[in-house]
Amino acid sequence: MERIPILKIGHNLLVSIQVDMHDQLALNLQDDLANAIARHHARGVIIDITALDIVDSFIGRTLAAIAKVARIMDCRTVIVGMRPAVAITLVELGMTLPGIQTALDLEKGMQLLAAPAERHRAPRPAADERLHRR
Repeated sequence: MERIPILKIGHNLLVSIQVDMHDQLALNLQDDLANAIARHHARGVIIDITALDIVDSFIGRTLAAIAKVARIMDCRTVIVGMRPAVAITLVELGMTLPGIQTALDLEKGMQLLAAPAERHRAPRPAADERLHRR
C-alpha cells in the first residue's frame, strides 16, 4: 500500500507530497498523520504541496479534514508551496481551507509554526474610541 512519508522535525511533522494524490492516498495520509500527531505529541504540521499540479475537490476537502483533526489534537497546520493554479482551483471550487495557514515555502512555514498561535478574539478599540464611549 502506497504511503506518504511523515518526518518529525523538533515538535513538528513534515509531510512532503511528491506524488500525484489520489483519493485512497489522501485518506491514508489523513489516518497516518493523525496517528503520527498522537505518537509524537506534535505541535505543528507542515504539508508541502509544491509538487502538486492540480487539486480536486476531494483532495481539498481531505486537506481541510486533516487540518480539522490536527486542530482537535491541539496541532496547527501550515500548507506550503501552493502553486497559483492550485490556489485558483481551490477558490473556483469555493474551498476556504479553514484552520489551515499557508506559506510560500518551507522556511516561511517553519517560521509560522515557531510564532505563537494567534488568539481568535476581537481587537480592542483604540484608546480614543474607548474615551468616546464613556
